[in-house]
Amino acid sequence: MQPFQLPEFYTPHPARLNQHLDRARRHTRAWAREMDMVDVPQHGTPIWSGDDLESHDYALLCAYTHPDCDGEALDLVTDWYVWVFYFDDHFVELYKRNPDIRGAQAHLDRLPLFMPVTGVIKETPANPVEKGLADLWARTVPKHSLDWRERFAANTKHLLDESMWELLNISGKRLSNPIEYIEMRRKVGGAPWSANLVEHAVGLEVPARIASSRPIGVLRDTFSDAVHLRNDLFSYEREVLDEGELSNGVLVFEKFLDLPTQAAAEAVNDLLTSRLHQFEHTALTEVPLLLDEHGIDPIGRAAVVGYVKGLQDWQAGGHEWHLRSSRYMNSGAVSSPDLFGSIARTMPQRARQFSSTPKVVEPYPRPTYDVPFPLGMSPHLDRCREEVIAWSQDMGIHSEGLWDEAKNRGFDLALASVCMDPDGTPFELFLSAAWLTWGTYGDDYYPWVFGRLKDLSGLKNQTARLKLCMPLDLALTITPVNATERSLADLWQKTAAPMSSEFRTEFRRAVDAMLDAWAWEVVNIQQNRVPDPVDYLEMRRSTFGSELTTSLSRFSHSTTVPPELWATRVVQTMERSAMDYTFMVNDTISYLKEVQYEGEVHNMVRVVESFLGVSQARAFEITFKLMDARMAQFVKSVDVDLPKLFDDLSLDSATRAALTRYADELKDWIAGITHWHVETSRYHEEEIRTPVNAHLLAGAFRRGPSGLGTSAARLVSRTPG
Repeated sequence: MQPFQLPEFYTPHPARLNQHLDRARRHTRAWAREMDMVDVPQHGTPIWSGDDLESHDYALLCAYTHPDCDGEALDLVTDWYVWVFYFDDHFVELYKRNPDIRGAQAHLDRLPLFMPVTGVIKETPANPVEKGLADLWARTVPKHSLDWRERFAANTKHLLDESMWELLNISGKRLSNPIEYIEMRRKVGGAPWSANLVEHAVGLEVPARIASSRPIGVLRDTFSDAVHLRNDLFSYEREVLDEGELSNGVLVFEKFLDLPTQAAAEAVNDLLTSRLHQFEHTALTEVPLLLDEHGIDPIGRAAVVGYVKGLQDWQAGGHEWHLRSSRYMNSGAVSSPDLFGSIARTMPQRARQFSSTPKVVEPYPRPTYDVPFPLGMSPHLDRCREEVIAWSQDMGIHSEGLWDEAKNRGFDLALASVCMDPDGTPFELFLSAAWLTWGTYGDDYYPWVFGRLKDLSGLKNQTARLKLCMPLDLALTITPVNATERSLADLWQKTAAPMSSEFRTEFRRAVDAMLDAWAWEVVNIQQNRVPDPVDYLEMRRSTFGSELTTSLSRFSHSTTVPPELWATRVVQTMERSAMDYTFMVNDTISYLKEVQYEGEVHNMVRVVESFLGVSQARAFEITFKLMDARMAQFVKSVDVDLPKLFDDLSLDSATRAALTRYADELKDWIAGITHWHVETSRYHEEEIRTPVNAHLLAGAFRRGPSGLGTSAARLVSRTPG
C-alpha cells in the first residue's frame, strides 16, 4: 500500500504534448547508449538498464514540459534531462547508498571542467556523467549570450554541488528544518536549472538587466518550489522508504510539525498551491510594471511572456509526466478535471490570503529567549545615545509627527548598537545606531504614509527618490525633501565614501533590497494580502535590515576574505540562520503591537496562523520551534561546518581569523538585538497605545515641494489601531 493518498492538485493549465515526441525518444535512446549510460556498470555497480530508460520515458517528460519547441530543441532538452536523472541515480548508487563523502566530492570537483563559460573543454571525460555533460555543453552554450551562460553554469553547479548537502544529511542522519529545506531544495532539485532550459526552448532570453530583479526571481523561485514540492509528493515512497532519503518535503513537514504522513502531504500540497498562486500574482501584477519601468523593447517583452508561458507549460507537463512515469508513486492520483474546477477548489485558500483583518490578540506571556552567547556592551552607550538623538533632530526625524524625541529615546536604538558591536569605536557605534534609527523610522514611515492612503504612485516615487540618495559616485543630484531622504543621504556619504567601488555597489544593492522590501510590504497592506510563508521569510530578511547589517559587517573583512567565500553554503547558512532567528525574535515580541494595534500582516506568527489555520498558541509554538531550529543550525555552521570549510579549502591563517571574527560578530548581533527587543519601549503596551501626531505628519508633507515622493501630503488624520 502507498504511504498516503495523493492529494488533489491545483492544475490551472492543461498539459499539451509536443508533436516531436517519437523523434525525441529515438534520438535520446541512441544518445544515452552513446554516452555509456545504459547497460554499462560503473565500478561494478549497474546504474541503468535499457528497461529503466524506457520506463522512465524522459522524452515524454520533455514533450509535455516543452510542447511548442521544434524537434531539434526537444532532442537537446531531452538529452539534458536524461543526463541530469542519470547523474542523480549514478550519485545515489555510487555515493549515497553506502555514503562515500570523499569519493563524492572528488566526483563533483571535476564536473565544472566540462562547462566553461568561455573557451573550450580541455579535459577528457572519464565516466558517463562527464561524457554527457561535455557533449551537452558544447551543443548548447554557443547559442546563448554570456549572461545566460553564466546563469546556466551557476545553476548547473548548484544542482551538482548541493548533492553533497543531501549526502551529508544522510551520513549524519540529519533531517533539515523547513526553512533550510526550501532554500536548499531549490539548488539540489534543479528547477532553476530547468528554468534556464525553458529560455533555450522558447528561443529567447530574459533581458539581462531584469534577469536578477525581484519579479523574475519570484517567478523562478515559485516555479522551482512548486516543481520540487510536487516531486516530493510523488517520490516519497521511492526516496524515503526505498533510498533512505531525508531530502523530502513531506518527511520534513511530518517530523517538524509532528503530523501524520497524510496530513503532512496535505500541508505540502497547500504550500505547492500557494506557490503557484504567488507565481500567478507576480506574473499579473509585478511583471508588467517591471517591463514598463525598465523600458523593455518588444523582443524583450516577448521573451518574458514566452518565459512565463514556458514555466506554466512546465508545471502542467511535469505534473502529467509524474502521473505516468514508473519512477513515481502515482496510483490514485486525482487532479481537478478542468481549469475552472481547479480554481474553484483552491479559491478558499486564495481568498484567505487576501482577507486579513485585525484581531484581538489573546493574552500570552511576554517571550523570553535563551541565547547561548554572552551579551557584550560597549562603554560608549551614553555618548552614542546623545549623538544619535542630536543627529535625528538635525535630520528632521522629530519634526514630522511620526516620532518625537521622547519616543526616539524610549526606542533606544543606541543600546542595540553598543550590544551588537561591543568593541566598536565611538564613530562606528554612532554610524550603526544612525542606520538602525533610519531603518526603524523608515519601517514606520512607509506603512503610515503610503499603506493607509493606498498611494501606489507616491510609494514608487518615494522609493525611487531614496535610491537617488545613494549615488555610486557620491555626487548627490537631488535635494532631499523629508527626514527619510535627508538621513539616508547623510548616512550614505558617511558610510560609502571609504568603500571600494565594488563593495559600494554591493552595499547599495543591500539597501535597495531593503527599500524594495518596504514597498512590497505596503503593496500587501494595500491588497490586504497575507504573504505565503516562503515569500514572507525571504522578504523579511530585507525588511528587517538583516542584509544591510551583514553587508556592513562583511565590509570590515573585505580586505582579508576573498569574495567567493561569502557565496559558500557554510557562510550563507551562518548568515541566514542568524537573520531568521533575529527577525523571529522581533515578530514574537512585536505580535501584539503589529497584529492588534496596526492590523499588520507581516509577522511570522500571523503568517503561520493564516497558512496552517492553527490557533495563536500553536502558531507561537511552531514559530519558537523554527527559531530553535535556526539557532541550532547557526551553532552547527559555526562550530562544525566553518572549521571544516577552513580545512577543505586550505585557507590561510588570516582568512581563518577573519571568518572566525565574522562569526563572533554574528553572535554579538544575535545577543545584542535580542537584548534590545526585551529592553526597548517600542513594544511595551503603553508605547503602542501612544497615537501618532497625524496632523503634524500631514502638515510636514504639505509644507514640502510638490515633486516626486510628495503625494503623501494628502495624508488624513488617523491614529493606529
